[in-house]
Amino acid sequence: MNISSNGYVNSSETAKAHANITEPKVKTNFTEKISKDEAAELRAQITQNANDMMLKSTTLQSNISNPQDDFASIYEGFQSFLSDIGYEGKPIAELSQSEAAELISEDGIFGIKQTSERIANFVINGAGGDEDRLRAGREGMLEGFKQAEEMWGGELPEISQKTMQAAIEMVDKAMYDLGFPIMNQEA
Repeated sequence: MNISSNGYVNSSETAKAHANITEPKVKTNFTEKISKDEAAELRAQITQNANDMMLKSTTLQSNISNPQDDFASIYEGFQSFLSDIGYEGKPIAELSQSEAAELISEDGIFGIKQTSERIANFVINGAGGDEDRLRAGREGMLEGFKQAEEMWGGELPEISQKTMQAAIEMVDKAMYDLGFPIMNQEA
């Protein structure tokens, strides 16, 4: 089963499900044990998905708050991402300065609170209470932030840094609430 970075099952798999084609059931921690290879594959997929979510979120947030010359070249790639996260407003490239400021304001859909919650909830919900999956998602968030900085050409704007910090704190709190140590014991 492939899960996209927006948390949806691959559409071809959805079509098969609707056509009543039987595929192997998803193994969970509560019904069956998974092999080490399956666990490693799942961990890699969770890490990559969290990475993609963080990269897309912080890049979009950074470009809204401080547009770069290459914004037009990456604009098209964000259109499906925007609809996946529930943005139905005016196209980003057509926003006035005040409209853009509203979107990244404290209560805006791309503000620190809503963006960090989307990222953290993506990781927390995707982990399903599994410590290894939470750690993989957290790792993916950090890697996605690092990649966004590299694309940006240095340190991201303050709003993106605060968003990343808030998202990590939410994932760390979820780990703590589940009784997992914040620091990985294997590290």
